[in-house]
Amino acid sequence: MDEQLRHGGALAGEEQGPRAGLRFDGREWAAAFADLGTFVPYVVAYVAVLGMDPVGILLAFGAALVCCGLAYRTPVPVQPMKAVGALAVAQAGMVTANAVVAASLVSGALWLLLGMSGLATRLARLVPRTAVLGVMLGLGLSFVLQGLRMMDGDWPAALAALALALLLRKSRLFPAMLVLLLGGLAYGVARNPDLWREASFAFALRLPAFAPGDLRWDDLVAGTLLLALPQLPLTLGNAVIGTSEENNRLFPDRPASVKKLSLSTGLMNLFGGMVGGAPMCHGAGGMAAYAAFGARGGGAPVIFGAVLLVLALCFSGAIAFLLHAIPAAVLGVILALAGARLVAGNAPRTRDWRVLVPVLVTAAVALWNVGLALLVGVGVHWVVWRRT
Repeated sequence: MDEQLRHGGALAGEEQGPRAGLRFDGREWAAAFADLGTFVPYVVAYVAVLGMDPVGILLAFGAALVCCGLAYRTPVPVQPMKAVGALAVAQAGMVTANAVVAASLVSGALWLLLGMSGLATRLARLVPRTAVLGVMLGLGLSFVLQGLRMMDGDWPAALAALALALLLRKSRLFPAMLVLLLGGLAYGVARNPDLWREASFAFALRLPAFAPGDLRWDDLVAGTLLLALPQLPLTLGNAVIGTSEENNRLFPDRPASVKKLSLSTGLMNLFGGMVGGAPMCHGAGGMAAYAAFGARGGGAPVIFGAVLLVLALCFSGAIAFLLHAIPAAVLGVILALAGARLVAGNAPRTRDWRVLVPVLVTAAVALWNVGLALLVGVGVHWVVWRRT
């Protein structure tokens, strides 16, 4: 079965080995902001709906991105935990900003325990490759669908952005991602000039408060039961197993183990909880986004993280402008392209029904719930292969 599932491999024609691991050339700069399609909507929701301080959120993400880029030397992303974000916004009446901070601390402790005990690795070994492929295929399709929904509000801008991205996809003189971002910013400001007039770009050093000092017992209970625990299966399937699979497919010379990804998930959430950040994880889709726009090492996440750190610590007045200026339609194009790459890279190259059935069933469920899809994929795989 391993031969039937083998696909992709290292990026064709790309330099491999330690020298490729950490560089800051034009391609890394061009790809550095490729994961904004998942980053911006969640951060905006946390700030606008729950009233969280964007400084703590950006500081936590920035530090995590820099550390992951340096540690992995591949474009391992740092993203908002999607189930936590969706649940927090949907239950805004019961969930407070402090509960989100508590979820970060609890998630950090849980993933450190899973990583150090080896339990995460043992769980990953029980997950067949067909289930992993199905999760990533479904995740890619969900990114494409979400991207299309984001484009729906402004199709002229979306089509123009898509045409630019396709036209410049191989250009080194005009990297597609930078052109999309600059064009999106210009269009957003032209459409809503008040954004520019209200923005403040003055230098002002600002440090975050120690967030755990404000937590109460009910915050910990809500953060654990309503947010952190429902996220666990999704994090295992996408952020840990999926990211390990995608990283090792694209960069076999710089592997990322399940244990290492579990530990980094734990550490960055503990730090994030200390400074008032939101729960964070890795993600196969984010890695696909970085790779789609040219990242081949850890430089892209380091660059993105450094920008977030500077914004959080020195230019906090500009954060609201940057979060709202890029139109959702442009972010939707970025998200859809990342999803398309994830689909293309993880589609099984076989006609064997024993592979296709569990992959496609898992992908279909993953369009609704990635955590449940992982469990369904394991069950369907074992049913199919036990009968043959």
